[in-house]
Amino acid sequence: MMSAVNDTKSNSAVFLLTGIPGLEDVHLWISIPFCFMYVISIVGNSVILFIIKTDSSLHEPMYIFLSMLAVTDLGVLIATMPTILGIYLFNFTEISLDVCLAQLFFIPLLQCTESCILLLVAFDRFIAICNPLRYASILTLPRIAKMGLVAVLRSVVIIFPLPFLLKRFRYCRANVLSHSYCLFQEVMKMACSDFTINNIYGLFAKLLTMELDLLLIFLSYVMILKTVLSVVSHAEYLRALNTCVSHLCTVLLFYTPDISLSVIHRFGTSSSPLLHIILSYISLLFPPLMNPIMYSVKSKHLRVRIIRLFIKEKFSSSPSSSTGDMGDEKYGLPIPSCTLTSETT
Repeated sequence: MMSAVNDTKSNSAVFLLTGIPGLEDVHLWISIPFCFMYVISIVGNSVILFIIKTDSSLHEPMYIFLSMLAVTDLGVLIATMPTILGIYLFNFTEISLDVCLAQLFFIPLLQCTESCILLLVAFDRFIAICNPLRYASILTLPRIAKMGLVAVLRSVVIIFPLPFLLKRFRYCRANVLSHSYCLFQEVMKMACSDFTINNIYGLFAKLLTMELDLLLIFLSYVMILKTVLSVVSHAEYLRALNTCVSHLCTVLLFYTPDISLSVIHRFGTSSSPLLHIILSYISLLFPPLMNPIMYSVKSKHLRVRIIRLFIKEKFSSSPSSSTGDMGDEKYGLPIPSCTLTSETT
């Protein structure tokens, strides 16, 4: 293995990324499901963004939060795709220190932003169920824009010091990373100097972002459940809970792999490295893949518009079709009126 290249003047270093240990001979075959996941994820999130942007009837709080979620998912895909596919398709394992620092900045930045957006969606559900009469007055479009901006700024302020804390170090230890992308904790442990401050700040950043968001999401659902249990009608009880199903699935899909990795890193010292790698791929690639699917399945209004989009494409390319609107009427797909309290987010 290639050792880290140290320059006393420029502090340059080269790291080696790793795919799946022991399966180097079949990396090309492993790249097939990865390519499939990336294509489906990019297309799915892009379609969600296109429909929400072009359909003015979807310019409402829950759909705006969903578009924010799609943007962060696309960002995660763009930040991880060059190194992951580079390894499995072209066996390109080397990565410079500067590129590595850029990646370990953008990946946690986007993850922290997505965590905050999930918290905003929980707040949206809390207002819609617990205080529906004031929903429109509380979640106005300017206020939603400010909330999204605060989510991004909070993540930038907390994550911004991470690459600079690592940039000042010199790296003289084994330079082989155990993942196909750069992680703050892993790069930090390859430094020649004492990294106690870095370790403390990394833990502080984790607690102040994703862990805090998860706690607030849990508290919001405690309040939602308390309100729902006070509803006498069984139908209204189920209807209120149904509006939270897709968001709960998204929260579980986003936080479960992350919490599992944290537990394994601290307590599962004898666990298989393959388990670490699989969980890391799940935490990065499954949310962008599954989020558009879950929200499209559970959201009737969004699902109808996706179907209408593809039907229009089909009939616009057919010589026998006349207009997209006629195709919609033929297939019985009028745009339903949007009711926030009954729509799934």
